[in-house]
Amino acid sequence: MSIVINVDVMMARRKMRSKELAEKIGITTANLSILKTGKAKAIRFSTLEKICKALDCQPGDILAFEEE
Repeated sequence: MSIVINVDVMMARRKMRSKELAEKIGITTANLSILKTGKAKAIRFSTLEKICKALDCQPGDILAFEEE
């Protein structure tokens, strides 16, 4: 089982760059890159909330479950 993170898809829809999103949610661009590439092992709900506010979306727009 695999959780897929679609932050990059939502960023493209909102025409937002990584640097801009990172500044809005208060994390480094390196940590945002880890999220975008799916290498993150976890995400804090507070960070997820900030991402959703910044991108005007729901958690389900960012996270998806895919069976392997």
